Amino acid sequence: MTDKPKQDAAPPQRKEMLPLPGLAAIALYLLVLAGAIVVNVVGGRQYSPLFLFLSVALIAAAAGLVMLLRWAWAMALSAVFLLACYQMWFFASQHAAPALVQGLLNLVFFLYLVRLEVREKLR
Repeated sequence: MTDKPKQDAAPPQRKEMLPLPGLAAIALYLLVLAGAIVVNVVGGRQYSPLFLFLSVALIAAAAGLVMLLRWAWAMALSAVFLLACYQMWFFASQHAAPALVQGLLNLVFFLYLVRLEVREKLR
């Protein structure tokens, strides 16, 4: 009966394009990895042409991660975890310092992706 407006209703929140800049950095990192794979396959260096499927998967994961899709998060999480394991193994066996740096970078990306704030933003 009262014509009092609802004061407890929250105003609509603006939808942010990219709420987590770390996801954009990880997506860019995945795109750089995919580009490096393509360059090495086309150049005929150390990779087989079958690695082009991996680069397509990395590009799809990067695009989906920017769109905050859960399947892309799972693909990116598995990619950085497997790369971290591989780089750490390579450092342990060959004692190559660049492998340690890239392995630690992948580990930081993995730890960022498993944060609760990141998982809550996905759809």
